[in-house]
Amino acid sequence: MNTRTQPARRSAHRAAATAAEAARPDRRHAILLAAEKLFAQHGYHAVTIRQIAEEAGVPLALVGYYFGPKHELFHAIFEHWSHSIEERLAGLRAVNNDPDDARTLPRIIEAFTGPVLALRASAEGEYYALLVARELYHATEEADRVLRGYFDPLAEAYIDALHVALPHATRGQAAWGYQFSLGALLHHLNDSRIERLSRGENRRSDPAAAPMLVNFIVGGLRAALPRPKAPQKKTTPRRQKT
Repeated sequence: MNTRTQPARRSAHRAAATAAEAARPDRRHAILLAAEKLFAQHGYHAVTIRQIAEEAGVPLALVGYYFGPKHELFHAIFEHWSHSIEERLAGLRAVNNDPDDARTLPRIIEAFTGPVLALRASAEGEYYALLVARELYHATEEADRVLRGYFDPLAEAYIDALHVALPHATRGQAAWGYQFSLGALLHHLNDSRIERLSRGENRRSDPAAAPMLVNFIVGGLRAALPRPKAPQKKTTPRRQKT
């Protein structure tokens, strides 16, 4: 046997094995779920491709076969969940944005927070919601790419809606209001300290706290951006009869 052909045969065997693995669509999904879980638990930079492969139970080469380098895998997670952003935008479009209706602002905030809280409480969306809360506000190239591609359009739409609902505010003030609202939401998604501080009465990211969260955000927006008081009409004193 020609020994020179052995490396070529081994290479062909590995390629065939990789192709066989790639024919199983469940493996691709397993990789995506494993990456989502590990990134959410430990952070993007603390996780290796080898760890993701081990968590998914697939050969190391298969991760690169499906997704390429790690930053592309990170991006693929948000592409997979892009429908959740559309759900929030659809909820916003369903709001009749009437600034004279006291129910408008709570409805905007419910559309903003509700789908995310439902994801966090679900088995399939738990790690994605946690990943969003933990990773997207680190100043990294990977996070900025995701923010610009997926979450900036969502933010722009909600800032526009807040500006309509609070017409006495500038758009810049509405943008601050959005960021403060986002901060409250993300902290609720990520925080576990509440269990200790409440002495076990509360549990982390409890969806039952959703109405309180909405009321907190709405109250904060109304307090920070109050409607200007209407000028009082001047009354002229009546002349006394002599």
